[in-house]
Amino acid sequence: METSGSGLTAQRLRMDIISNNIANADTTRSGNVDGNGVPLPYRREFPVFTAVDFNQFLQSADSNTAGSAIPGVRVTAIAEDSSPFPTVYNPGHPDANAQGYVQMPNVNTAQEMVDMIDASRAYEANISALDASKAMCTHALDIGK
Repeated sequence: METSGSGLTAQRLRMDIISNNIANADTTRSGNVDGNGVPLPYRREFPVFTAVDFNQFLQSADSNTAGSAIPGVRVTAIAEDSSPFPTVYNPGHPDANAQGYVQMPNVNTAQEMVDMIDASRAYEANISALDASKAMCTHALDIGK
């Protein structure tokens, strides 16, 4: 159950990050600046998952850090995509350079939607696994009656 719970937590965070990426797909000022003081657009983010295997869980349960390693998955970082910013010719935009080009966020909305569907399906799979675990526990308790 804890493994499915960790998967639910990780996929929920992944969906939140994807939603944030989509919401900022047109944000040309993120608050960060380059070396010349020019405002940078929003940079796409993504979660970095790390597997916590059952052996790590048992080792932490035997030590004084019991419960610190739940078997399953955990998010160890939220990384930024280092791909280049696309440029769009829009001389009327307030963030356009001298040639009339604007740096746009490196967010591909179609790819983000595919990632959202993938995260949603993974979330549903974890719910199904959790439901199956609960059903097995219920049936095991019924055996003792």
